[in-house]
Amino acid sequence: MEVGTLRQILLITDGCSNSGESPVTSAMRLFKAGIVVNVIGIVNENEANSDSYDEINSIATAGGGVSQIVYEEDLSQTVQAVTVQAMSQTIQGVVNKELTQIFGEQKNIEDIAPDQRGEVVELVEEMGETANLQVLILVDTSASMHSKLPAVKEALLDLSYNLQARSGQNEFAIFQYPHKQSIISPITHWTRELESMSVIFPKLILGGVTPTGPALQKAMQKFSKKQIEGNVHREYDSEEA
Repeated sequence: MEVGTLRQILLITDGCSNSGESPVTSAMRLFKAGIVVNVIGIVNENEANSDSYDEINSIATAGGGVSQIVYEEDLSQTVQAVTVQAMSQTIQGVVNKELTQIFGEQKNIEDIAPDQRGEVVELVEEMGETANLQVLILVDTSASMHSKLPAVKEALLDLSYNLQARSGQNEFAIFQYPHKQSIISPITHWTRELESMSVIFPKLILGGVTPTGPALQKAMQKFSKKQIEGNVHREYDSEEA
């Protein structure tokens, strides 16, 4: 059973979007294109906002992904957990479709007889280790994120280190938004390791509105330009955002 390359966007933000198309609509389009959208909302206790919570959850739901609200000190562990959970969720969806074809009716793993279910669960776990993973990380760099960027950088480095134990190929790209000329701008182009971003993160320019919807739309183009589904060769996207 083949799952191809699992494609994800990991959106890291701390507030509501306030410019351009609804991010929920954009996330829905991405999911229809085969790209799962996961959202991590970074907050301080005094920033708790029900509108932000609703938007974060709605974006992830529309994008077929996972959402999580975290405090800065918990960010590193959460980034890894959300990425792996979304990967497992996507694989389970593929397996469920395969089961439906086999049985001729809609079937989920939970519907399989207990004596057969273990084999299916093992298959899901094996796919989680062997499937290729392509993650575009989209970081909100509006002014309110200034104090949170060091935590974001460390969390993404931890994600890279922890996923290296997988036998499947991992590829990452990191883009920031907003950007004056093109909505999003590359921090790190497509790569298998994220160490290179350590020098770049301190130089980021923060400020402006928060066009999360348009940023998600632009991020989708970064996947279509690469067209690496099933390609095991290392590639870099040298094109400017």
